[in-house]
Amino acid sequence: MQFLPNESMVDAMLEEMGLTSIDDLYADVPESVRIDGLKLPPGMPEQEVAAEVEGLLSDNVTTQDFLSFLGGGMYDHYVPATVPALAGRAEFYTSYTPYQPETSQGMLQAMFEYQSLVCAITGMDVSNISMYDGATALAEAALMAVRVTRKEKVVVPVAMDPEKRSVLGNYLYGAGIEVVDVDYHPDTGQLNRDLLVRAVDEDTAAVYIENPNYFGCLEETLADIKDDLGKTLLMVGTNPVALGILRPPADFGADIVVGDGQPLGNPLNYGGPTLGFFATRRSYTRQMPGRIIGLTKDAHGNRAFHMALQTREQHIRRSKATSNICTNENLNALAFAIHLATIGKGGLVRMAQASANRAHRLALAIDAIDGFKAPLFKSSFFNEFVVVTDHEVGELTAAMLMEDIFLGVPLTHDFPDLGEAFMLATTERHTGADLDDLAVALKAFNDGNGNWFAGGDL
Repeated sequence: MQFLPNESMVDAMLEEMGLTSIDDLYADVPESVRIDGLKLPPGMPEQEVAAEVEGLLSDNVTTQDFLSFLGGGMYDHYVPATVPALAGRAEFYTSYTPYQPETSQGMLQAMFEYQSLVCAITGMDVSNISMYDGATALAEAALMAVRVTRKEKVVVPVAMDPEKRSVLGNYLYGAGIEVVDVDYHPDTGQLNRDLLVRAVDEDTAAVYIENPNYFGCLEETLADIKDDLGKTLLMVGTNPVALGILRPPADFGADIVVGDGQPLGNPLNYGGPTLGFFATRRSYTRQMPGRIIGLTKDAHGNRAFHMALQTREQHIRRSKATSNICTNENLNALAFAIHLATIGKGGLVRMAQASANRAHRLALAIDAIDGFKAPLFKSSFFNEFVVVTDHEVGELTAAMLMEDIFLGVPLTHDFPDLGEAFMLATTERHTGADLDDLAVALKAFNDGNGNWFAGGDL
């Protein structure tokens, strides 16, 4: 149906409402807040607009421009060319979940493969087709654990991303669910097992453990963790790349596995968008939030993919819905699947090994510099570790920026007990020369020989 707005139509609508003018329609809006025309510049040719936008964007500095050791949950991995080439095809290039299976078999099959890949690396029975991000996946996992157990307390580690902890708290506060924080061991950075055991009681729905944790430390006592939990559910958060060299969470009894899928197929994008992967046991399938793609046969006996479970408030009674998340991160999940399918099991192993090896080499180099200790914690770590220094982290970070280096994530605000501390992360993208450049820059700062000292204050 075509519709072209015109004055006669406007007059007819005003008359139907008993009004005589557009001003009458907005009479309840105070004059003081009305916009008297938009102060827009005159139009420009496309070429000039492109140049203007490029000029604005040139002020941005990315990991393509500076050497980056940022991490804390988002990692600068290499994305194979197959990912944008395939995910950017017209058949796929939409972030929206398909509603008509008869016209969306390609995307539905891709999401089915995504689910299969998530189950393969986590060892779990069933996966949904993604949540908003790792934080919302965790929050939804906690709500699911409460539904399954009918208990209303969740135990989480202190050594987790403060922003993720905030999202979890926001989700559970309104539901009246108690969250108990268990501290880490000051020497190892790992979860304090004794404190964990004391925190778990008959009212506890689930315990959440990260491996690796926020500090990059690996939890080395998970093999028998379920012995301490009894019927309490075990939720495990993990980095999908780390699963290239770590045992899958299912091996030590995980009931729900969540994480952020950004490290596979998704660039940093200034923190988003990304996706949260979510997997669980088969017996909990109907309590899992989000959507599941199933494989069936159509009326003619042909293989067909479809949305098998959609336990959300748009499709069933709100009181019976498992989540009010009404979509998934389709395009991001597709990129995740393409990346993992491209590199295969062997590629994921090599990706994880390279990331870990570079982190350990960098830690040794930094620990040899006066005024720095790396790693802070006496435990195994994956691709990220904590450094403490005699210097003020803010000044050090600013100094490294002058050397075209993103130093890492400062911990002084969120974990003040650590002192002047920050985290460094490495991926397979870092070369030996990159690691040496950071070590040289830190040594120069410690020795007072850097370029930043010539100009006075930072």
